Amino acid sequence: ASALFLFGMDIMGKALEKQAGGHLQKILSKLTDTLKGFFLGLCVTAIIQSSSATTVMVVGFVNSGIMELHQAIGIIMGSNVGTTVTSWLLSLSGLQGDSLWIQMLSHLFSPILAFIGILLYMGKNEKKKGIGTILIGFAILMTGMTTMSNAVEPLQGEAWFTNLFVRLLQS
Repeated sequence: ASALFLFGMDIMGKALEKQAGGHLQKILSKLTDTLKGFFLGLCVTAIIQSSSATTVMVVGFVNSGIMELHQAIGIIMGSNVGTTVTSWLLSLSGLQGDSLWIQMLSHLFSPILAFIGILLYMGKNEKKKGIGTILIGFAILMTGMTTMSNAVEPLQGEAWFTNLFVRLLQS
């Protein structure tokens, strides 16, 4: 599971770097001063429903040199607030994370992206192949993240597991 996650992040980061060149770097530099970056992170997280995915994408951008660390801080802060706001709005509307709509989005999102990515990758246009590779990398990353989440979900109610993390945080 973690191998899929890391592999997806690597594929996506390299494809973004290859595809974007200097264009994405220029766009991100305009959108990522602290306040704009905060709102960008908030909006992206609200759209894709995962602050973890937003953070991983930003880390991939920083790792590939498309974005600098100081630019990433606002986006990551916004993504964390975006998760909180999204949860709050869902609780106000009576929706729960276990609802059929949210489950369908989380389970269908990666395969749809992967399918679109594969179709683009199979074409002859190099730009479309690059976009396809980015989508495939993101789909693999999301699949790995979902697999890791599902693997540790049974430990959520285990007292010994919770105590372990409490002890780690206290030290």
